[in-house]
Amino acid sequence: MTAILPPTDAGLAEACRILAAGGLVAFPTETVYGLGADATRAEAAAKIYAAKGRPSFNPLIAHVADLDAARREGAFDPVALRLAEAFWPGPLTLVVPVAPGGTVAELARAGLTSVGLRVPSDPVARRLLAAFGRPVAAPSANRSGHVSPTSAAHVLADLGGVIDAVIDGGPTPVGLESTIAAVDAGRITLLRPGAITRAQLGMVAGQTVADADAGDAQAPRAPGRLSAHYAPATPVRLNATEVRAGEALLAFGPKLPPGADRAREILNLSPSGNLTEAASALYGGLRALDACGAAAIAVMPLPAEGLGEAIADRLTRAAAGAPLT
Repeated sequence: MTAILPPTDAGLAEACRILAAGGLVAFPTETVYGLGADATRAEAAAKIYAAKGRPSFNPLIAHVADLDAARREGAFDPVALRLAEAFWPGPLTLVVPVAPGGTVAELARAGLTSVGLRVPSDPVARRLLAAFGRPVAAPSANRSGHVSPTSAAHVLADLGGVIDAVIDGGPTPVGLESTIAAVDAGRITLLRPGAITRAQLGMVAGQTVADADAGDAQAPRAPGRLSAHYAPATPVRLNATEVRAGEALLAFGPKLPPGADRAREILNLSPSGNLTEAASALYGGLRALDACGAAAIAVMPLPAEGLGEAIADRLTRAAAGAPLT
């Protein structure tokens, strides 16, 4: 059975005990729930891959309590340090070269000479990391490729009975995984868009942020790079300007498209057209519509700028999952 732990001192102490024993504990961050294991132990990282059904060539993000802990694991050049100081704690993962003496296991890094590091801002996550005292590898706490969890109930729906425990810290406020940026020789590459936007990264660093190579999806340097990811079982149809018979509608904004009256079910990410609200509701909305028995999920067009780039990235990968027939 998977234990449900409260975000109390006693609950966090039990979570630390499980992590120290090599077990798996899901916990909230400001982005989504992560599936935590001791990142310094290869056998613990292997349990994450097994529980999620995740390819072992797909590296794991190591979560740490603060910048000092991150600098013990990764080599931060001036640009990486500037980004860390600007956006940590927060929803940014930095991929940097492994530091001499870094303790994150090679298996957790998928054999790479780089390591993905994040200092989350969620208070429960920060208390857990400070109490545990070692890096915690924590991809999203769901089956690999499935919709990421934004509540403890979502975690249990995917991994109940498979993992040791979940800390129930309530719904996550951001609702999308962290932005991932690689910094190599002072240059920034955006590996995965998120709540920290491309424009924000470029403004702090004083440079244009490059896109990842297309081949990175086959040999990824970071999570979330596989072409089919974040996917419900129900096929997803993007940029829908009408609703077809048997479809559910994932809406955005105050005006619904033609055919909405015949939708199997409608979930509006933000009736006011607010992208922050839409990001927070995205995964819960996909999960809800996935369960309604629709032939497909029609997704209305969303703006592509700012946070819309991250939402579009997740929806594009979701649409590459179950094919339309």
